Amino acid sequence: MKLYYSPGACSLSPHIVANEAGIPIELVKVDLKEHKLGDGSDFYKVNPKGYVPALKLDDGNMLTEGPAIVQYLGDLKPETGLIPAAGFGRYKVAEWLTFINSEIHKSFAPLFGNASDDAKADAKAKIVKRFNYVNGELAGKQFLTGDTFTVADAYLFVMTTWSHHMKIELPENLRHFFQRVSKRPAVHKAMLEEGLVKA
Repeated sequence: MKLYYSPGACSLSPHIVANEAGIPIELVKVDLKEHKLGDGSDFYKVNPKGYVPALKLDDGNMLTEGPAIVQYLGDLKPETGLIPAAGFGRYKVAEWLTFINSEIHKSFAPLFGNASDDAKADAKAKIVKRFNYVNGELAGKQFLTGDTFTVADAYLFVMTTWSHHMKIELPENLRHFFQRVSKRPAVHKAMLEEGLVKA
């Protein structure tokens, strides 16, 4: 399998999940400004949407949305608990993936673009509000759904790394979550492989 990624982007989430599950993947770096691969080829020919992550399966099939990719990877190794089997637990993970995707991830968009100062301030205020909600949900828990690290936690972790770059302070429980997850060997390995931390 090939994972098309850009260092530190939301593609870090499936990268972490693959490492957590012990699934070997070939990493293919994408220049998102130029939409080019390392060999100069057009990334749009790989993913017409033009963004990462994209996961090319060995049979040639392609998945291109992070929440779908992490569930697929988790299902390859159900024994890891990264994605629960069918039932309420699975729907809770899906609920978190949806919330992170629509309410946190998308709220960062103005901060990465050429938005006005007012738009950026509004975006930061929304992110802070969402982080405060997550902070409350993390009270008394190691991870979003309890004591088991899931694909949703991998996605949330990436959002917390973005908050550091944007100088958005994390509330206490979320800060402890970030510290806890960053020490996981699979997470550290993914960040090392993307050049985000030093050995």
